[in-house]
Amino acid sequence: MSGEYSVDVCRELEERFRSRRLHRPMRIARYDASTKLVYDVTGVSKADKARVHLVVEKFVGGGFAGQVYRVKVLEIEQGQIEGLEVDAVYAMKILIPPSCFQQLFRNVMYRLGFQGPFQLQVNPAALRAGALWQKFIRRAAKIRFGDENAIVDIYGTFVDANLGSCGEISQWIEGRTWRLEVDDRLDLLKRWRRGETVDRQKLGSPEYRAKREFMRKFVGLLNDTGAYEFARQYEWWTGKSQPNCLKRKDTDRDPSAGLVAVDFRAGLALLPFLPMCPADFGLIARGIRRGSLVQFDRGSLDKLEMFIKDNGIQFSDMHRMLDELKAAEAVYRDSVPDITHNHIRLLYSSQLWATMLDSAATAWKVTNLVDSRCEQKLQHSKAKTLVFYLIGSLPILGRFIRRIWGRADWRRHYREILTNGNYFWRSIQASIAEKVIVWHRAGRVNPQRALNLQRQLWCFLYHLPLSILPAGLHRFLTDWAFFKNKLHYIFVRPIKLYFSVKLREQWLRDMVNEGKKKHILADQDADMILSQLYEPYIQRYLVSLVVHLLTLPLTQIVSVIVAWVYWRKTGDELGAGGILVLFQIIPVSPGSIVRGLYAVAIAIYYRSFKDYNIAVFLSFVKYIGYLAFPIQMTYRYPALARFMAAHWATEAVHIVPVFGERGALLEHWVFCLFYNRPLTIRRRMQKRAQMRTAIKPRYWHTGLCALAATFVFGIADFVYIKNVGQSPALRDIWWLAGLVPLVCGAAVTLGCGGAALWKRVIAAALCGVLLGVLYTTASEILAGDWPITVGEVATVCMWRIFVFALLSAIGAILTELKWPQTNSKYLS
Repeated sequence: MSGEYSVDVCRELEERFRSRRLHRPMRIARYDASTKLVYDVTGVSKADKARVHLVVEKFVGGGFAGQVYRVKVLEIEQGQIEGLEVDAVYAMKILIPPSCFQQLFRNVMYRLGFQGPFQLQVNPAALRAGALWQKFIRRAAKIRFGDENAIVDIYGTFVDANLGSCGEISQWIEGRTWRLEVDDRLDLLKRWRRGETVDRQKLGSPEYRAKREFMRKFVGLLNDTGAYEFARQYEWWTGKSQPNCLKRKDTDRDPSAGLVAVDFRAGLALLPFLPMCPADFGLIARGIRRGSLVQFDRGSLDKLEMFIKDNGIQFSDMHRMLDELKAAEAVYRDSVPDITHNHIRLLYSSQLWATMLDSAATAWKVTNLVDSRCEQKLQHSKAKTLVFYLIGSLPILGRFIRRIWGRADWRRHYREILTNGNYFWRSIQASIAEKVIVWHRAGRVNPQRALNLQRQLWCFLYHLPLSILPAGLHRFLTDWAFFKNKLHYIFVRPIKLYFSVKLREQWLRDMVNEGKKKHILADQDADMILSQLYEPYIQRYLVSLVVHLLTLPLTQIVSVIVAWVYWRKTGDELGAGGILVLFQIIPVSPGSIVRGLYAVAIAIYYRSFKDYNIAVFLSFVKYIGYLAFPIQMTYRYPALARFMAAHWATEAVHIVPVFGERGALLEHWVFCLFYNRPLTIRRRMQKRAQMRTAIKPRYWHTGLCALAATFVFGIADFVYIKNVGQSPALRDIWWLAGLVPLVCGAAVTLGCGGAALWKRVIAAALCGVLLGVLYTTASEILAGDWPITVGEVATVCMWRIFVFALLSAIGAILTELKWPQTNSKYLS
């Protein structure tokens, strides 16, 4: 939603703010396309300075580390920066998140670790140090990999006075994250990850493997150069590092070519008591061994110098940069208390405290808390700087006092508010305009309403308390057209898709265009999919997908109804909540049952089990069943199947904060789970079916399995009656009632010899039926003279038949899915 805002509306609101002629500057969260900017830039290779005019072409995105733009250089004056050229395109990163929550969380984490403000945003020396480290790492990559282009280049640093942050200009990489690859040999991929020797001609997922190898080697290079904490950005098992490595788009034909590391600015400090991903446990342990209890972007200059000395010729032109790096690092590290590294220096080092106070004054100037005149006064008076710092500890009032002390324009602003009623009203209108811009960018209000809110105070006050809600819910509750469109999209659109061929075709075209835009679909595959659009099977599959969409809310509706009825009858709120949770975690749900029955019905209607053999089974499984038909398409329409699986599975995972980012490991894992894993299982089952053709089918052991299971239940009943005095219900021995049928199903399918899969499942289910009858008979015999009617016996028997047959069939299916792994060498 946040990408669907009107730049023209934002500019109109900005103009309305300026028309109010306030003394204070406008608060800006981020820039829109076509915004022109001017910065005093300092080069990285050479510390030359120049005034650079830029225009924003695109807002790329933002995270905890900052916000990224694609920009074009319009003009360079008053000097020249090595690497920057007029009319060329670059990446610009400003080290302040566009989201207030991200900024707050990031700053809190950093302050807990280093007891100071986020230095990359507020301290030019910190950003210079990181940029210089990047230059040395780039040269080291040239030595180790033979190509310095494996690391993105960086050209200059600057201070953005509008956003109140340091920023950098670097090379623009026209690249993408990985393309999700079809691979029906995940068993081989797993063995490759373990370091086993495998047949590389059969091994799949070439892009995945190439990126993993590149990042592993790059982490090794970073450690060899002393950039230990920079390596965290590329540690594989952080699960979020993969998007930091892009693949150049012009190298699509070679899976292993064109990989480039693009991100060297950490966003979150790694605290020893707060690991945020699996890899952090090992990183924390290694950091403690190095004496780094809190980790962020600290490197070892001694280790870097050793690497430079060992490769002196290649670094011969970088000695000046090394001296600058040492100076910038000294200022950076001494700008915050950082008790885990400075230790007792805080008790005796006047130089440390002087650097901290000077850097604090610089940080206040960068973040626009003080003006240039106040900055100079603070830097000449350590006592004033300390008082100014202490005032900031006062909640709310502290920032107000700092503004009055530090900036003349804010002093005039507050004075006019208190003495001029007209100015007071203008300031309210301007503040509303600032807030509405943020709401509109987030998708909370539509363009027309955004303009109206700025004019109508009562309407703004109505929206203000709702702004704490998620953006979609806020708009859903306040925008009638949006409300109707959402309900139409959820309930009416799927029905129209079911009956309208044209709508289905347009639906697929829209998904294909979105896939191309998000780089999960190649142009060649897109053309192939659209060329197959009018084939009968495609239409049939699209209808099936629509039916799956129609069943999406079914489970939720049924769960709410059941929970409500239970609560009305019992008043047990906890139990009603448990019912809602249960419906979300059970593998088979009302929605999946309807989907499965539809798949069976359509297979019978078209008399073609072969065309629906995967969908018939997968549709009954919750969540996985949504991908039953995309997976079914694999061999008839591989391009469409690959795209549909990638589209549906990955869209679901992107709602996960941080780890659900596009191109991250969780996205790949979900795609493999829902798409490549079923393909791998099917290949192995086909291989096993071929192996069984020489074996004679057998079923006589089905009865023996049922008798053996009955004997186990008989012993359990005997012990239970002896101790309790009555026969147990299934819920009394639930663990045995669940385990024994599963074992029976596994034993039956393992003993069926060369029988076909569907006959194995039926044999297992029949074993469960027989077990239900035999166990009921045995229970009555053991119960003796307990009074029980024939109807009660029949009811118990039917329940046992149902439960045991279902569990036995599941046991058989699970065994068929897992058994080949015991002979993976033969079946691979």
